[in-house]
Amino acid sequence: MSLTRNAEATAARTANSRWLELLARAGFIGYGVVHLLFAWLALQIAFGKSADDGDQSGALRTIAAQPLGKFLVGTIAVGLLAMAIWQALEAAVGHRAEQGKARVWERLASLGRTLVYLYFAWTAFKVFKDASSNSADQQEALTGKLMDSTGGRWLVGLAGLVLAAIGVGLVIYGLVKRFEKHLKTGEMSPKTRQLARRLGMAGYIAKGVAYGIAGLLIILAAVNYDPEKARGLDAALRTLRDQSYGQVLLTVVALGIAAFGLFCLLQSRYRKV
Repeated sequence: MSLTRNAEATAARTANSRWLELLARAGFIGYGVVHLLFAWLALQIAFGKSADDGDQSGALRTIAAQPLGKFLVGTIAVGLLAMAIWQALEAAVGHRAEQGKARVWERLASLGRTLVYLYFAWTAFKVFKDASSNSADQQEALTGKLMDSTGGRWLVGLAGLVLAAIGVGLVIYGLVKRFEKHLKTGEMSPKTRQLARRLGMAGYIAKGVAYGIAGLLIILAAVNYDPEKARGLDAALRTLRDQSYGQVLLTVVALGIAAFGLFCLLQSRYRKV
């Protein structure tokens, strides 16, 4: 029992590290920049001008192609890794203000964020090392291999279902303004708080729509045995564009993703870390 307490105490001290806080806040800035570029790529897709992936990996490659771009991508990778460590510690010993089921759900949410930040940190590292090929092609190839294996189509379908559920969850998270409880609203002016609320709502709803469509496409890929549909966010955005009024709808989603990017920049200052 004492070992468990010692481990929790060590984790709590690490979670309260000033350096970890600074790196996590820097990570929010990088995460915001990536989403702003992601939004720009989505707009390019909306108007038929994009030749790159319409997702976060495409945004990272756009950054890497600029002067000092690889240095910036490396910095973003470090910041995202710090965010992953912070959320892993929150999942292990954090959210003490919550009680009962609320604390359990918050710790599970932190575990989910840990996996998301780790994925993007790894993606940024691959771009930094020039080891990242087209991510949509990679997802399509992986889906094809899985569907050729025993029970693979069920696994692909389950993955799509999980992604679609995450999309729905993000939409609800934005609508009920759940994100506000993680902000230092007491340090905000009324105008800043209103801005954070509007950006957060628009951002989470737009991301939820994109992830929900991506999940549905993966489910369809499993049902129809068509790996070409399982190309992640890039395919989701292009599918949305090809619908009636798709250009308008995709433009709205892109603006929402840009709002999420700006919300991340606000979080770098006001997020409880």
